[in-house]
Amino acid sequence: MILADENIFHDIIKALRDADFEVYSIYENQRGTKDIDIVQLSKNPPRIILTEDKDFGDLVFAHQHKNSYCKIFV
Repeated sequence: MILADENIFHDIIKALRDADFEVYSIYENQRGTKDIDIVQLSKNPPRIILTEDKDFGDLVFAHQHKNSYCKIFV
């Protein structure tokens, strides 16, 4: 499953869903969720975070949030 941060355009989410990917959109479901809470949400069940926010790199790598699957697009 892909966890799309709220900065991911709807067209991208739609294209992923059209390609049969399961996408949970923070924008559609939990606007305003803090980055650290999104990282926690990605852990159980394991989800790939799709974001344009460079701060996720700090959260996942610098702060040792292991078992997080974070893909950052800028």
